[in-house]
Amino acid sequence: MPELMPAARLKREGLKGIHPVVLVPGIVTGGLELWEGKPCADGLFRKRLWGGGGFTQLLKRPLCWLEHLSLHNETGLDPPGIRVRPVPGLFGADYSAPGYFVWDVLVKNLAKIGYEGKNLHMAAYDWRLSFQNTEVRDRALSKLKSKIELMYRANGNKKVVVVPHSMGVAYFLHFLKWVETPPPMGGGGGQGWCAEHIKAIVNIGPSFLGVPKAVSNILSAEGKDVAYFRAMAPGVLDSGTLGLRALEHVMRVSRTWDSVVSLMPKGGETIWGNMDWSPEDEHVCDFSKKRYFRLSPSDNNVNNSNAKQVFRVKDPVKYGRIISFGKAASVLHSSQLPTAVLKEILHMNASRNFNSSCGEAWTEYDEMSRESIRKIGAVDKAYTATTLFDLLRFVAPKMMNRAEAHFSHGIADNLEDPKYNHYKYWSNPLEMKLPDAPNMEIYCSYGVGIPTERSYVYKLSPSNKCKHIPYQIDTSVDGEDGSCLKSGVYFADGDESVPVLSAGFMCAKGWKGRTRFNPSGINTYVREYQSKPPTSGIKSTTHVDIMGNIALIEDILRVAAGATGEEIGGDKIYSDMLRMSERINLRL
Repeated sequence: MPELMPAARLKREGLKGIHPVVLVPGIVTGGLELWEGKPCADGLFRKRLWGGGGFTQLLKRPLCWLEHLSLHNETGLDPPGIRVRPVPGLFGADYSAPGYFVWDVLVKNLAKIGYEGKNLHMAAYDWRLSFQNTEVRDRALSKLKSKIELMYRANGNKKVVVVPHSMGVAYFLHFLKWVETPPPMGGGGGQGWCAEHIKAIVNIGPSFLGVPKAVSNILSAEGKDVAYFRAMAPGVLDSGTLGLRALEHVMRVSRTWDSVVSLMPKGGETIWGNMDWSPEDEHVCDFSKKRYFRLSPSDNNVNNSNAKQVFRVKDPVKYGRIISFGKAASVLHSSQLPTAVLKEILHMNASRNFNSSCGEAWTEYDEMSRESIRKIGAVDKAYTATTLFDLLRFVAPKMMNRAEAHFSHGIADNLEDPKYNHYKYWSNPLEMKLPDAPNMEIYCSYGVGIPTERSYVYKLSPSNKCKHIPYQIDTSVDGEDGSCLKSGVYFADGDESVPVLSAGFMCAKGWKGRTRFNPSGINTYVREYQSKPPTSGIKSTTHVDIMGNIALIEDILRVAAGATGEEIGGDKIYSDMLRMSERINLRL
């Protein structure tokens, strides 16, 4: 497929690989295999449970498959009698399903300019675990540190280019802090390790500030996160294989994954907006008619005539209300809505286990009283990126108690406070400092121009029976033609999975120049890729398909061959990222 090989043209121009490359997969892009299992999994030793073609073997036993993908609900580690481990090497993430490429196209292009085993590595890890637990259980962070050091020495002391994707971006951000932190909590590399070993980090589809769809996943197992399962095992959720309670089964599994909480929105209302304001105010949602213009910092002027064509008022959306119960709660002024106070409900429901008649609890909803479920889902209540944590702590206390010991979602007042030396803060770019590595570069590379989930309109489920999820997205709710509201979901700009706000803000503003989050002034670059027909293939910019985008691949190849961000063109911005950044009042 010559059209997928920009490396062939670059090689003819004399381009050669110089810097070792480390790839860091995300959720969809990281394979898992079985090492120990229950009797229902006989014959599946070292077979894929996630990624690759192994899913076809599990269509006959989907409940067994889900059981083996679950972690222990209290420890967040292996359940008794089950061991699932990441598939090592490049083979673990080439394809997520037959014909569904992930890293394969990029790897082929890298090979064309001289890459192979000695200078190309896939950093496999179990993406279900909290990031620190990948070290506790598998020593994954230590392995990554050792591999980077070996590649650095074996390739003439050439610094490494790291290419993380999706959740792998947050995982590697955690690694940057872990590797320089003294043991036992950190890797003991010492200050200067990153400056010595890393040339650049080219983040693909970064979710630095989280994704709203993680909220819908925890609340009702809906939204694009269910695509994890649909992508890996096509037809399982839709064919009735799991019965009428497919989403309940998915919720049981995904709520054992601490990594899901790492994707929750970070920065609260400062970043994501409050009841009556958000950075995307006046966003245009008619993507079929929307025209993009390339903007650079010199064009960043609110009176710019081109920008006016992109940014006009139409059916203003209150994106800051990430969860609204009822359409009215998503649009009325906050003064017309009751205050969502969970403390009274928490007090009322202090003793859970109300539904002993339900028998074994499938989800934590079965341990809630019907009255508290109804009160939470009452119409005209809305939750922002700050208050939704109270909501989720109430409906999923076991998951949140466990996961919030490993992740934090706030904004640091004082980064010199010793508490930020704890690993729970290391994957939040608003609660950690980048390493002292002024010559390192960081790229935020992502697709734009695709409707992306930003907030949701919910309702109480019609069923009040046990073992049913009591809340669901109200798919009957739509806006007018060209509206941002479709089937109960408000959309904004992004790559279909990650909103532009989360993908680009840190490179556009949070880390730009010398800030308290980037004290050494590491150069950061926003590299956006515009959505163009066809919708898949070499020009696609969706969250996973972008891995085969020829423009992105060319950028990576040039950086790996020694180019700097300025030499490949600096910032390339088509979205309204700069204007959104201006509207966010974050102390830098």
